[in-house]
Amino acid sequence: MQDIFGHILEMLNCRQEMVMATIVSKSGSAPREAGTKMLIKKDFSTVGTIGGGLLEAAAIEWSSSVFDTKGLVVKDFALSNVDASAAGMVCGGDVKILLEYIDPFDENVVKNYEKAGELIKNGTDFVMITKVPHTKDCSSAGAKWICTDAGFHGIENEEIKRIAKSIREVYNNVKIKIFSDKEQYLAEVFSGFERVLIVGAGHVAQQFAELTKNLGFYTVIVDDRVEFANPERFRMADEIKVVSSFDNLSDNVTINPNSYIVILTRGHCSDKLVLAQVLKTDAKYIGMIGSQRKKTHTYGELLKEGFTTEDTERVYCPIGIDINAQTPAEIAICIAAEIIKVRRGMGLSPRSNLDTAKLLKND
Repeated sequence: MQDIFGHILEMLNCRQEMVMATIVSKSGSAPREAGTKMLIKKDFSTVGTIGGGLLEAAAIEWSSSVFDTKGLVVKDFALSNVDASAAGMVCGGDVKILLEYIDPFDENVVKNYEKAGELIKNGTDFVMITKVPHTKDCSSAGAKWICTDAGFHGIENEEIKRIAKSIREVYNNVKIKIFSDKEQYLAEVFSGFERVLIVGAGHVAQQFAELTKNLGFYTVIVDDRVEFANPERFRMADEIKVVSSFDNLSDNVTINPNSYIVILTRGHCSDKLVLAQVLKTDAKYIGMIGSQRKKTHTYGELLKEGFTTEDTERVYCPIGIDINAQTPAEIAICIAAEIIKVRRGMGLSPRSNLDTAKLLKND
């Protein structure tokens, strides 16, 4: 989801108009969940997916009139059993889709999405509320608000504040909901933003960053070498931080409970320095590249400094799921598989015997 917002901001910066398709509700075997988004460009190419096949074809066709009216449209799509069978599903389902024109020349629209991008970057939960038409016909562009625990962005509106408050109370259970009274509003919850912090910008990091972006993580690269940490090598990264040293890491990056820390620096001393700092955070995942020998030595040094066995047990080292990887690309896949495992709630498991130290000479 956060990657969609990145694409929106890129297109707005380039003054490209677009239509955003959002699944408002679904029933039956519709392939994607409510809240799933897809961008449709003026040439009808797309970014993201709401399920493929006939559903996306219909959304693209409907977007043509939305581009013309520069407004909103709510559409119902019924996937028949025959259609579902052709798509590889057992039975059909119904989907309600909101198609919304995003105007790159509307200052308020741009500011709203810039604010959303800023909140995502900072890992701040927010609710985005959009006024939608009661009818299924195209309407003028809907007003939009962004609400956080501490702020309100948009034209002051007590009803919007009430909606934001009610949906914030059920963050964990509701991601998208329509509120209908005199006016109709779509409220969407954006929370739990996941970021991968890759400390070290060598060959493994370069391969790994490609994967994390495709997996939808906000990806941050940190290194003390500008010849390694630069946009030419990490075109896919959301942020690139060139630091004078790996001391005081928290002064340069944000680490929260949705952070995945991957330590890939070029030396044992730097790895240990970074590890000692991130163990003091509430990061969801901490992984460090290296061998069993390196692990034993590093942990021993940390225990001497006052860290506990419980602290070191948080660390995935040697990093990655063991598939007998040999190359930087293969080991990047090992690490990506491991963070997916953690992302899906499988937690810590017995460490593999994967020896990644041999790859350090390439970094």
